Amino acid sequence: MTAPDPYLKPQTTLQNRLARAAWSVACALLFRPSPRPLHAWRAWVLRCFGAKLGSNCHIYPRARIWAPWNLQCGDVVAIADDAEIYNAWPVSLDSYSTISQQAYLCSASHDVDDPRFPMTGAPIRIGSRAWVCARAAVMPGVTLHEGAVLGAGAVATKDLDAWSIHGGVPARFIRTRRRNA
Repeated sequence: MTAPDPYLKPQTTLQNRLARAAWSVACALLFRPSPRPLHAWRAWVLRCFGAKLGSNCHIYPRARIWAPWNLQCGDVVAIADDAEIYNAWPVSLDSYSTISQQAYLCSASHDVDDPRFPMTGAPIRIGSRAWVCARAAVMPGVTLHEGAVLGAGAVATKDLDAWSIHGGVPARFIRTRRRNA
C-alpha cells in the first residue's frame, strides 16, 4: 500500500474551509449584488464575518476578500472594484489607504522546496495614506509604510519606505513623494 499523496491534503483546517464556504454564500447573496453607494451595508456584512473596520470604509461590491476575519481596516479606507485581498494571513489597511482596481494583496504562497508544497505566508500591512495602484501586487510579509505608493502594475516583494514611490517588477524606488500640509 502506498503512502497518501501529500498534495491531496487540505492546506487549511475544516473550520476555515467551512467559514470560507459560508462567506462565499453571504458574499454572493448580500455583498456583491449590493448597489455601489451602500458601503455601510458591505462593511456590516464584512463585520458579521469578523472583519475589523473603522468608520467610512468604502469597499466596493466587486472587491474580492478571501477571509474577512483576517482583514483589519482603519478609518476611510478604500478597496476598489476587482481588487483582490487574498488574506490567508492577516492584512491590515491603515487609515486613508487606497487599494485600486485589480490590485492584488497576496498574503500566502507555498514552500516550493518542500515536496509536500505546504502553504506559507506572512501578514501584509498598508500604512496610512499609502496607495496600491491599479493592477499592482503586494507579496506576503510586505509593508508599505505611511504615504508609500506602489505604481500601476508594480510588484512589491519587500517593504516600501514611507512617502516613497515605487514602480516596476520587482518594484524599485522612483522618487520621494511630496507631503501636502
